[in-house]
Amino acid sequence: QVQLVESGGGLVQPGGSLRLSCAASGTIFRINAMGWYRQAPGKQRELVATFTSGGNTDYADSVKGRFTISRDNAKNTVYLQMNSLKPEDTAVYYCNADVTEWPITTRGAYWGQGTQVTVSS
Repeated sequence: QVQLVESGGGLVQPGGSLRLSCAASGTIFRINAMGWYRQAPGKQRELVATFTSGGNTDYADSVKGRFTISRDNAKNTVYLQMNSLKPEDTAVYYCNADVTEWPITTRGAYWGQGTQVTVSS
């Protein structure tokens, strides 16, 4: 069993910055991929940024140059630094991880509860 806990959301003015954190815990053998998605009311959930299973980073076109994903492997934690925030960035941000568990090497995808980001004057 794996749990993901997000933190760092809040209210920020346009042009401001926030840093989101997601810590994974539980029966983790290996994290194969880990990243961030977001969903606004009435809209589909979309990829924001992720570390892929191939070891690369992937960003949505709308956030390239503004958001940066990073990680601390020792803490099983991924971060999302969000700069130059725009009102259209307003959404619930969800952490996602593809995890191989131990001692039984099952593999599955896990989601956090989400953290609200609101960009408004």
